Amino acid sequence: MPLIYRLLTEEDSAAFCHKVSEALSKGWQLHGSPSIAFDQLRGVMRCAQAVTKEVAEDYHPDMKLGQQ
Repeated sequence: MPLIYRLLTEEDSAAFCHKVSEALSKGWQLHGSPSIAFDQLRGVMRCAQAVTKEVAEDYHPDMKLGQQ
């Protein structure tokens, strides 16, 4: 099965945890460790987490990855 990839990002808040939890509940799997960095422009910490998922159809650039 083809594998697709997303990078989830958000400010360091409950919203980030909810975004990752929602992806996991839809069958996405964590890929690597999360990252955190300071966004100087906005003055906040930002988080990132890569996720992957096996899908039945072949990947194409028009895919709405968040809807898989």
